[in-house]
Amino acid sequence: MYIPTSPYLLMLENRIRLERIPFSDRGSRLLLYRDRRYDDALYLKLAERLTGVTPGLSAYRNRPPFIPRLQLVDGEGRPVAFEVTTYPHALVFQTTIGEFRCVFQDNQTLSFGLPNGIASGIRFTVVPDLARPDARGGEFKSVRNCAYATNGTVVLNQVEHNGSGYEVTLTAEGAFDTAVVLHIQAGLDLNREVLPFRAALGAAEERWHTWFAAAPEVLETYRAQYYYAWWVLGNNILSPYGLFRRESVSPSKAHYVGAWQWDNYFHALALRYTDPKLAGDQIRFMLDHQLPDGMIPDAVYDEGTITQLELPVAAAVTKPPIIGWVAMHVYDQTGDLALLREIYDPLVRWNSWWLGLNDDDGDGIVHYTHPFSSGLDDSPIWDGGMPVEAVDLNTYLCVQMDALARMANLLGRPREAQLWRKRADAMARRMIEHFYDADAGLFWSQRDHSPIKVLTPFSLYPLWTGRMPGAINAQLVAHLCNPRTFWANHPLPTVALGDAHHNPQQMWRGPVWININYIFVEALQRNDYGELAAQLAEATLSLVMGQPDIYEYYNPHTGEPPPKAAPMFGWSAACFIDLAIRMTRREIG
Repeated sequence: MYIPTSPYLLMLENRIRLERIPFSDRGSRLLLYRDRRYDDALYLKLAERLTGVTPGLSAYRNRPPFIPRLQLVDGEGRPVAFEVTTYPHALVFQTTIGEFRCVFQDNQTLSFGLPNGIASGIRFTVVPDLARPDARGGEFKSVRNCAYATNGTVVLNQVEHNGSGYEVTLTAEGAFDTAVVLHIQAGLDLNREVLPFRAALGAAEERWHTWFAAAPEVLETYRAQYYYAWWVLGNNILSPYGLFRRESVSPSKAHYVGAWQWDNYFHALALRYTDPKLAGDQIRFMLDHQLPDGMIPDAVYDEGTITQLELPVAAAVTKPPIIGWVAMHVYDQTGDLALLREIYDPLVRWNSWWLGLNDDDGDGIVHYTHPFSSGLDDSPIWDGGMPVEAVDLNTYLCVQMDALARMANLLGRPREAQLWRKRADAMARRMIEHFYDADAGLFWSQRDHSPIKVLTPFSLYPLWTGRMPGAINAQLVAHLCNPRTFWANHPLPTVALGDAHHNPQQMWRGPVWININYIFVEALQRNDYGELAAQLAEATLSLVMGQPDIYEYYNPHTGEPPPKAAPMFGWSAACFIDLAIRMTRREIG
């Protein structure tokens, strides 16, 4: 049986559970799953929206697989049952006729290594517009085009019409290094190259070993989930294509196809430790699509951008302004002054868009016009309608202006730096005047200048600015530590435990989100609550380590992922990585 030599790959043996987590690779839009209904079947989905084929921004989630059934077969085309061992770089299938293996030859090509000494191959179903078999394999033309080929002596090359599509069988004599490949792409110039399987396998092992080896060492207690988190980030990378001008880490290839603003920025927090260019590119990627008025799209996918949504209200949609904050974290690790120089002016325009076009009453407090622009899509804060002058948004702007002040200083613009600091100070004062409830000891967002009394951690967010008086900070921290509100079995729920709106299973109405915990760790550390910051960091790490996968959000009572929480979730992985590194280095506390 094949066993990889890399200790990282061995550590992650069978962590990829193919029934729910796809086998993919850096840059690839191909997702290979096991069909849980059968003992001999896989299927292949595409991490593409293809809105021209299935209209609707979320329709891709329900689109049938591109290859609805893929089977390993003997020389006569009979399917064989298998047991599979998964690694980040390879799948190893044990069957009654021998061992099959599967790797990515490149990000558009799956290579299946055949058992030595016996004829075997693959069988798969496609629904194309055009079928064209030939001596080495064949081609199918459809919404995405597919070529299949072998470097071995063909035993069976058969295409059978099955009513709605075709059943394709390709088998070859099982000599050493024989492979069958499936190549899928949008273009018509299909790649029929078949590398000797040993070469493809070795390249895949080296590629993933190098990815993991670049990561800083962490404490033993974190290691297993830490390297799985690095796999999540690497596996979620999408290559340049269409509107993707550079590599971007998707939130979850299995659930969210494309690049989202917030997610890209949080991903950079981890990538800064291993690949400064890739970290910077997560920021550059979104600025590539900045609009002339300064707004940045909510999300970008291969064939479009999301800048406007009609539901639940018709309005422009973006995400909170945290680019500057993340960029300074990247700079602090990498010293990449060129990145700051490149993004400073676009960030000034971005800040101006928020302050100039999202303050209809001119009181210096900025509002959201679409709930999704907050990133807190279904939070009860928005239940009464929009617009909302939100505590979280104005906190983000204050933190971003702090970051812009640091950037301006580093770029030799001291007067601008002084101006940004004054603006941040003024924003903090306005937040106290506008949102602060001295009796409750927290901040309430407002609709029509009336407080929205839903208790969420975002009512405590101004702690993060580092500009609140000590007495206010003490009130905010008291709320944060209260086991009846936020310090749950697994802190911090996104709606307080005692609030009537609390639902531990529903997205932003109660579950724990790792990125929000991350922000509060920083807020506590910034205000000299280091011991509490370390406690929250450790609780957050323990929550993520409590599950085999890494999820979008978690039940604050049980630590389990709610049914709709996306698997292999990028920003949860990125924040886990950063916290694990900083706890190992004793930078928190």
